[in-house]
Amino acid sequence: MITSVLDQLVALSNTLGKPENDFAMLGEGNTSARADADTFYVKASGSELGKITAAGFCHVAFDRVLELLDVDGMNDQAVKDGLQAAKLDPTTPGHPSVETLLHALCLSLPDVNFVGHTHPIAINSLTCAVGFEKAFSGRLFPDEIVLCGPATVIVPYTDPGVALARKTREQIGAYIDARGEMPRIIVIQNHGLIALGRTAEQVENETRMAVKAARIQLGTYAAGGPRFLSEQEIARIHNRPDEHLRREMLGF
Repeated sequence: MITSVLDQLVALSNTLGKPENDFAMLGEGNTSARADADTFYVKASGSELGKITAAGFCHVAFDRVLELLDVDGMNDQAVKDGLQAAKLDPTTPGHPSVETLLHALCLSLPDVNFVGHTHPIAINSLTCAVGFEKAFSGRLFPDEIVLCGPATVIVPYTDPGVALARKTREQIGAYIDARGEMPRIIVIQNHGLIALGRTAEQVENETRMAVKAARIQLGTYAAGGPRFLSEQEIARIHNRPDEHLRREMLGF
């Protein structure tokens, strides 16, 4: 039985990186998990999700990473140095991914303990499309609502690193203001997918369902395009007592 947070993170990463899942290849994507109130684990740059072990993660401090978001005028080297300084033990090998900033932001949200950032082909077929925002503007079927929430946080393409973390923070804030709850799924234009979860299992399930929804939507274009559910239909599924129970049974 997998018990430690780091072991759970390794198992999640290996699953997300399996070639047959088509979520990420080679060094694509990154994952993270909250270690405690003050620190988290994040994938080191260059590691492959499908092959990563515990040694492929960096242990970093939240405050040292998050303070970089409020420093103006940093160049790439300054960001790299700041992330290196965020490691609890600077002598350990590996360098935190530039998207460590994004992970720190997401793991700071209430009840988010694991984050999975991947680049699935089905998802990126839509994030790289002219109709990107429209493609993620609705929900297509009940199980997508149950696992991925009533809506998706949509982030326009932004340079990875400080700029992307700031833009994502802005879009998450707008989502919370509009919906009154935490998001589960984030998509970034011309980039990829982020799944947020209390557990590693939740992140995996959300990723699988988001990819299924993308594949279904791509298929709808052969029959006239997607028919999104109305806000009333979405709210009905999202708030049904039996669906709340099902979420609990699925580890949410």
